[in-house]
Amino acid sequence: MNSKTLCGPFKQLLTMNGLPLKGPLKDEQLEVLTNAGIVVQDGKILDLGSYSDLENIHPDSEKNFNNNSEQIALPSFIDCHTHICWGGNRVNDYSMRVAGKSYLEIAASGGGISDTVTETRKASEDKLVELILDRAKQHLQRGITTIEVKSGYGLNLEDELKMLRAIKKANEKTPVRLIPTFLGAHIKPKDFDGSHAEYLDYLLDEVVPVIAEEKLAARADIFVEEGAFDIDVARIYAKNLKLKGFDITMHVDQFHPGGSKLAIEEGCVSADHLEFTDDESCELFGRSETVAVALPGASLGLGMQFTPCRKLLDNNACVAIATDWNPGSAPMGDLITQAAILGASEKLTIAETLAGITFRAARALRIEGGILRKGDEANFTVFETDDFRNIFYQQGQLKPSATIMNAQSFEF
Repeated sequence: MNSKTLCGPFKQLLTMNGLPLKGPLKDEQLEVLTNAGIVVQDGKILDLGSYSDLENIHPDSEKNFNNNSEQIALPSFIDCHTHICWGGNRVNDYSMRVAGKSYLEIAASGGGISDTVTETRKASEDKLVELILDRAKQHLQRGITTIEVKSGYGLNLEDELKMLRAIKKANEKTPVRLIPTFLGAHIKPKDFDGSHAEYLDYLLDEVVPVIAEEKLAARADIFVEEGAFDIDVARIYAKNLKLKGFDITMHVDQFHPGGSKLAIEEGCVSADHLEFTDDESCELFGRSETVAVALPGASLGLGMQFTPCRKLLDNNACVAIATDWNPGSAPMGDLITQAAILGASEKLTIAETLAGITFRAARALRIEGGILRKGDEANFTVFETDDFRNIFYQQGQLKPSATIMNAQSFEF
């Protein structure tokens, strides 16, 4: 799609333009163009608006998607928190969990993250590339064109670098944009002979310099929770990483409150999970630039409460929604299904849900995206329906018919 192409007509074209980054949204605030089209050239949006007007303005354009009047288009989706680089599976964890064992009990018995660390260490770099590409393809078929991908199942120099190198190689082989995040501070590995603070020092002294030298990641994450890292050691680690030029995000408040306050104090780009975020933290998010990222897949996978998105939004927070796609707590990986269920539970407007998986998710990654405007990248997704609200009404059962990105059209 490097030549000038007129895409449409679309019965509805949602631009997500002109909306605030923070706070509540009403569906009436959405810019919905009717009988509209998008002119794409060299992977950028050259023009958009009335389809008939665009035909007259750009008569030399090729035509695409002009054989179906029952279709809508909107910005392609962004999944701003995943762990799609892993080996093995955790079906045994699932069996234990539905039999009544808690996440922390399973981890203490040898399951959990440690089990995936063992399997990921066994996997070759080429195998991890293959697995990432397969999962990225699944996401593309769901209309997702940007995916954050964490390390964190290696937990030593050799295997953390293996994971990040695999993410880099996969990024060169898929049309989907992969954004790597270093999560060496997922948990302290069982084979590390030292304290939690000493393990974080090891990451800073031995692993981070190689990551910086090879430019494998510009973002870093830490899991602040019982069984992972406490607030005091996490604060020191985050400060040191910021001094080295990393953007910082944190897994916080998944089972206990308190970690989100640290994330906000340290100016993290996002704080993710937040199932147990308290009222005070909801207010703090509203006064900060830290994005609150809800992970409904983990709530569904663990059978626990959702992130209090309604309260966060009403306190003027910027709320994004991501899958947390991982082999343990969130194996589903279906962003639309999760977002629809979260929206129904938390009473989110469709505008708020859409914002959470488009431009507000982009904000969590500090990238541009999730909006359709002249001059922006032409990343959009097409659904065969006459009403965009059906995407969430059908809770993930309505699949995209096509996605356009990087001057390429992918039809499903």
